[in-house]
Amino acid sequence: MTDNQENYKEKEPMPLGRINFTAMAVAGAVIVLGFLLMLGGSSSADEFNPDIFSTRRIVVGPCVAFLGFVAMAGAIMLKPRKKQCD
Repeated sequence: MTDNQENYKEKEPMPLGRINFTAMAVAGAVIVLGFLLMLGGSSSADEFNPDIFSTRRIVVGPCVAFLGFVAMAGAIMLKPRKKQCD
């Protein structure tokens, strides 16, 4: 490689910055939390479990997971700040 090619590679900015990856990690944790809220015991042929219709499992969990997916999209589209060179 020539010196010009090495300098070009060094100056090329990353498409996603540190803040993007941090926001994506937080959004991923929110998605996992939403799926954990949807977990629970199931009904069987011998016994009915009324907890399958709880508000936490059919409303709160999916809403939290959906908000996590929206946050993930926002984290990917977040424009990283440019470094100011003085």
